[in-house]
Amino acid sequence: MVYGGFLPCSMSDSNTTEFTNPSTFILLDTAHVWISIPFCTMYVIAILGNFTILFIVKMELSLHGPMYYFLCMLAVTDLVLSTSTLPKMLAIFWFNSKEINFSACLTQMYFIHCFVVMESGIFVAMALDRYVAVCHPLRHSTILTNHVVAKIGLAIVLRGSMLVLPYPFLARQWPYCRTNIIPHSYCEHIAVVKLACTDIRISSYYGLFVAFLMTCLDVFCITMSYTQILRAIFSLPTKDTRLKTFGTCSSHLCVILIFYIPSLFSFLMHQFGHNLALHFHIIIANLYLLVPPMLNPIIYGVSTKQIRDRLLLLFTHKWT
Repeated sequence: MVYGGFLPCSMSDSNTTEFTNPSTFILLDTAHVWISIPFCTMYVIAILGNFTILFIVKMELSLHGPMYYFLCMLAVTDLVLSTSTLPKMLAIFWFNSKEINFSACLTQMYFIHCFVVMESGIFVAMALDRYVAVCHPLRHSTILTNHVVAKIGLAIVLRGSMLVLPYPFLARQWPYCRTNIIPHSYCEHIAVVKLACTDIRISSYYGLFVAFLMTCLDVFCITMSYTQILRAIFSLPTKDTRLKTFGTCSSHLCVILIFYIPSLFSFLMHQFGHNLALHFHIIIANLYLLVPPMLNPIIYGVSTKQIRDRLLLLFTHKWT
């Protein structure tokens, strides 16, 4: 992404202002205002869908199991991710409210990246649940007890919180000069630190480390789980049994692809897509944080019989 040709502070001219902690940043969105309509629609769908998942799992006692606990964690993560960005984004489109306080910008940066890492960890936990359910079905309830699920959830939260904690602390240390305009509609880590007029290799390398850890390590764990799952599925005696067993994993595979493919694409654009148009960067980055929260509850609602039946029963009861 072209963030502007910033001069080092030592080379700045008389018109260049240096400020260690700017009071505000200016968020920039070059997309047309009409695009706020589909963004707003996606946000509403994400909010309604994820709250519906949480409500159904809470009300339906038969859904009180590891898979649905992890699904609730995913729903909460999606709610935080979409709410961290969309309200401010819509304020930019509708009210031209582009200013954001420096501390608020760093807070938004932390929440966005923290919950992205958490979401990746939740997919690993869900892959573990599917592995135990398919490969060790008789021991599923004894292996993944509520106590174990709680420990996994705590580990996911701590990993996301601790890994991303250096982001805002490092960003706060850099001196910023010449401009405080972020060429983005939210405070994305690389977009913010590239405004600094100093050597930001520490932030860049650490960002690459977190991305590598989140993508490569988590994808490796998921791949290993599904390798064992597929081996177990192909060893089943009949085609119908194989299809039915694979069907229990299909929704999880879909949400994994929806999350990791745009995530990787967005990250590569930030690192190497310097010749792409600015508005293209902005739209892709926004979709990356909006599409998964919108589609995840739809995929699980459609493909999971227990959730689908409970939802139909709920609407039928209200209609009656």
